[in-house]
Amino acid sequence: MQSETPALPAFVQDVFGCSPEVAQSIVRRCAERSYPPQAPIIRQGDVRAETFLLVLGLAYAYAYGAEGQGVLLQAYRPGDVFGAVVERESPPSPTEVRAVDEVRAAVFLALDFLALVELHSSVGLAVSRMLLRQLQATTARMVERTTLTSVGRVYAELLRQAADGRRISPPPVITEIAQLVNTTRETASRAISDLERRGVIRRDPAALVILSPRRLEELVV
Repeated sequence: MQSETPALPAFVQDVFGCSPEVAQSIVRRCAERSYPPQAPIIRQGDVRAETFLLVLGLAYAYAYGAEGQGVLLQAYRPGDVFGAVVERESPPSPTEVRAVDEVRAAVFLALDFLALVELHSSVGLAVSRMLLRQLQATTARMVERTTLTSVGRVYAELLRQAADGRRISPPPVITEIAQLVNTTRETASRAISDLERRGVIRRDPAALVILSPRRLEELVV
């Protein structure tokens, strides 16, 4: 079941660590938009002068080659920013961002969002941390592709997606986990089923719960 949309000013205050007054001024600069499951939010190659703050749901960034082959590059969750971020001139988007489930986002004109970054240090700091976290996740996946087994990469991705170290909600789609770590769906499915049999994780309709994070870390080889 889709979670209830949080009140936008309170959500913005939490994401950017700012005062209620600053949060209200940020909210006045944005428009709220909704996207159904599998809808494109940004198309690859489009020039979009907008910045998106994900409020609800899950979105994935894909890059497509000339022959249509796709690579899943990044997962965006509530609190993440994507699109034209801190850029005065927006180049064509190198990726397509697509909603996985129902997505709601606060959408800013890129120049307006840049002005907020320049005006409020808390916004600039929060955005810097977000971008660094996204870069670290992408770099980690690149390193893991040469240093870990395919099963180890699946386990590392589960740990990375568990925001509190224990829970992934909504539960990850196995095909998309496989794409993120460059393995087959069959390998990812077997790896996750094996964790279930061992009692390391539990899957239910609402979430995948990591019952023993330490044991899962030991299996990342």
